[in-house]
Amino acid sequence: MTAKKSSRILWGLAAALAWGMLILAGCGDSEPAKKIDLSKREETIYRQEDAITYAYLPQYAHTVSYERHHLVVDYLSRTTGMTFRQVFPDTFDEHMNMVGRGLIDITFSNPFIYVNIADRYGARAFARIVEAKGKENFRGQIICRADNPQIKTLNDIKGKRLIAVDPTSAGGFLYPWGWILEHGIRKEDLAEIAFAPGPGGKQEKVVMAVLSGKYDVGVIREGTLDIMANKIDVNQIRVLAYSRWYPGWVYAARRGLDPAIVDKIKQALLALNMDDADHATILKKAGFIAIIPAKDEDFNSVRRLAQIVEAGGKP
Repeated sequence: MTAKKSSRILWGLAAALAWGMLILAGCGDSEPAKKIDLSKREETIYRQEDAITYAYLPQYAHTVSYERHHLVVDYLSRTTGMTFRQVFPDTFDEHMNMVGRGLIDITFSNPFIYVNIADRYGARAFARIVEAKGKENFRGQIICRADNPQIKTLNDIKGKRLIAVDPTSAGGFLYPWGWILEHGIRKEDLAEIAFAPGPGGKQEKVVMAVLSGKYDVGVIREGTLDIMANKIDVNQIRVLAYSRWYPGWVYAARRGLDPAIVDKIKQALLALNMDDADHATILKKAGFIAIIPAKDEDFNSVRRLAQIVEAGGKP
């Protein structure tokens, strides 16, 4: 008999012995064997009402979304006594569809996404943020490589390749594209207009596409370069122009969510105060300094801009 065959036999005997010992242990006098009726088994199915779902529009990678907002989610759970669960849509479209399907209860999104989910699906704003620099509004940026000798002014982007975050991004498309249109530049004046591919992290992808030289010009929301300062040399990127200011990011509740629940969440968010050390940690991690009340009418300027962009040559 070969050593290999002998080894297999020994392993088989050991396995059989172990199995026999388990059977004997399970069939002792103290614990008689029980017959399980599989026809009467119970199934545990996750129900959405077991938790309030909270989603941050995926403008950055999911890891960034989690890092920036998990303290907010934990705070809401502690303060309201309700269970919250942060969910991570891969794209802006998926985020909107999940709100429409009732899979996202509380959405934190840019104003353009908000007017879409409000007008399509009946979501309603209840709060918006004050950003770290003390701004209730925010804007987009038009960027290029700092050492690009062909681009000195906004007019120089004609004939160049442009990349944006997403057609539904406010700071990463709508706001700066509206500014470009105001300066008499149309989509046919550009060699190419593209949008960042793949799920999540699209703001970073625009910056990297410009930095690598794949695209000449990019449009991003202001603040993206600050977030990327520990990953790249941001001095290699030049801000060519800024858009106008528009309303900042907004908290909204899906249609049908109990108003009492919405009010409880709203009051908890409005209570966050930078003078409280624990609250300050939560707010700084999220990238804002306060949360203020909001209503749907606050975003009518965004609706008007969207109409202008649509009429003036949306890519």
